Amino acid sequence: MNLIPDSASAHDNVFDVLKERGFVRQTTHEDEIKELLGKESVTFYIGFDPTADSLHVGHFMQVIIMMWMQKYGHRPIALVGGGTAMVGDPSGRTDMRGMMTKDTIAANGRKFEKLFGEFIEFGSSGAMLVNNADWLLDLNYVDFVRDIGRHFSVNNMLRAECFKSRMESGLSFLEFNYMLMQSYDFLELYKRYGCKMQFGGDDQWSNILGGVDLIRRELSAQAYGMTFALLETSEGKKMGKTQSGALWLDASKTSPYDFYQYWRNVEDADVGNCLSMLTFLPMDEVGRLSALKDAEINIAKETLAYEVTKLVHGEEEAAGARDAARALFGGGNESGGEGMADAPTFELSRDRLAGEGIGIVNLMREAGLVESNKDGFRAIEQGGLTIDGDKVTDAKLHLHEGDFPEGSILIRRGKKKYCRVVLV
Repeated sequence: MNLIPDSASAHDNVFDVLKERGFVRQTTHEDEIKELLGKESVTFYIGFDPTADSLHVGHFMQVIIMMWMQKYGHRPIALVGGGTAMVGDPSGRTDMRGMMTKDTIAANGRKFEKLFGEFIEFGSSGAMLVNNADWLLDLNYVDFVRDIGRHFSVNNMLRAECFKSRMESGLSFLEFNYMLMQSYDFLELYKRYGCKMQFGGDDQWSNILGGVDLIRRELSAQAYGMTFALLETSEGKKMGKTQSGALWLDASKTSPYDFYQYWRNVEDADVGNCLSMLTFLPMDEVGRLSALKDAEINIAKETLAYEVTKLVHGEEEAAGARDAARALFGGGNESGGEGMADAPTFELSRDRLAGEGIGIVNLMREAGLVESNKDGFRAIEQGGLTIDGDKVTDAKLHLHEGDFPEGSILIRRGKKKYCRVVLV
């Protein structure tokens, strides 16, 4: 399995690749890290707390970094945080995470492990999959705070951004332990597997520094840390959020079509950054696409959407999503036609069409095109609703089976929200 084409980069050192593509934000020892990555195979780790039952697109940034590192001969450790998820990382949050049971965390972790295998080469000479529950859940707390806690200054911890930003809203003592636990992970991985580097999002900087310092104090050894850009818009807002929640990598939670459409509709200013960090296109091609202006920028957006969807869901699903989008927005058959099978679909029982039929506003709400009936009435009043290309002006319209001449209709709200309603 090699998802990175050989033409993706001309650099000899993966550090130069990550730097050029805009990933690198902070390093503990930049020159030493670059030298080390250029002369030997380095074991490194990135941690993923299983706080949900799927990886999301924010995690995918970290997965891509592991893929780049592995291509250049380095050994990734994908650390599933079965232990740290019991506490919850306060980094980047304004409130405390909800508590989850051990069974839920373990089940989520198993799903993470399955997804990792779709991107990373595991095996005796490949990446490793490790769960920190193996050493954290059975720790003796008094021994832990005596052996590990003594190395941490509370004053320094409170100056860390992950804690400082929470002081006004409230930081629980439970969360205060998180930095110690993540630092201890790095120490354990160093001792067990010779893991010399920890990577993470830029919000993990304080936690990574804690691990580097702990290894120095406990083992008199040098470890290294590096943080990467978070996936943000040009305005500094996190990407990967949709109306229905996070943009998931699991097709059962975010369909390949919805995943494709998210990237197809990013703002013009964000296309270059996304092409650089979320695809393996060569940088000269990224530059060419990013330079497109006006209507031609849509070529770059379609390329971005196709490439990211191909990585996550495979070439067949990416092509299907692209064909469906072209059928919907490229002047194709409004009610069916080639590619429409991959469009968002809502199944409607024929029984619902008997008698008075079903109101168009109720159907819009049930199909997920509007949040409420009020939103549905407003959309019609503003002229933003069509059925098979014909504008709907009557908010009290009721549909019957005769309104579905081929067993389906396409309802579109505005330019980007639509649903194919199929009779069953």
